[in-house]
Amino acid sequence: MGSLTIASPLGPLLLTSAGGALVSLDWVSLDRGTGPTGPAEDPEPLLDEAAAQLADYFAGRRTVFRLPLAPRGTPFRKRVWEAMSEIPYGRVASYGDLARALGTAARAVGGACGRNPLPIIIPCHRVVAGSGPGGYSGFGGLDTKAWLLNHERTTVPVTV
Repeated sequence: MGSLTIASPLGPLLLTSAGGALVSLDWVSLDRGTGPTGPAEDPEPLLDEAAAQLADYFAGRRTVFRLPLAPRGTPFRKRVWEAMSEIPYGRVASYGDLARALGTAARAVGGACGRNPLPIIIPCHRVVAGSGPGGYSGFGGLDTKAWLLNHERTTVPVTV
């Protein structure tokens, strides 16, 4: 298992890998008692690549992440995360849209979105309610979701 903390426009992000795949992306916030308290990290090439791809995303040069992923979750959650990964950069889909595509309830899709261990990379920020933004469980809540959606609407990537 390896980990690497990187800087981002949304604050420090902690990337974690296991078994040759990325398993989580978490916001580091020392003032709220989460995240590492120092550089207790074990970088590896996969984490360096993930950091480079995230830097490209934040710089507006990447629309698709090409990384081995192994998010931990139930089979249902993994189906929802796969469906979220199909939402194109700069676009949104509603909880209801995904629910219909998966033959389930919008509330169940929302629950899976809230348990997404790889936010940004698995783009749960692109899932919105039928009547507004919906929720966002990442650090910063709806402000972070709005930032990510605005970033994708206002950048024109030069590469993917």
